[in-house]
Amino acid sequence: MAVPKRKMSRSNTRARRSQWKASAATLVTCVNPACREKHLPHTACPSCGQYGPKGARRQTLQP
Repeated sequence: MAVPKRKMSRSNTRARRSQWKASAATLVTCVNPACREKHLPHTACPSCGQYGPKGARRQTLQP
């Protein structure tokens, strides 16, 4: 395993760590013309339950 030859200063360590940023989740618009809400890709719409553009054949059951 590689071992650093010199100690990294606190400011350099914090500057390196500050580059790790969380990115926002990508959202897609529901294909249901009556709904058009944003939801995560490859999941059923939480408001109307539709998954994909196939219409009533692919609707999921809502609890």
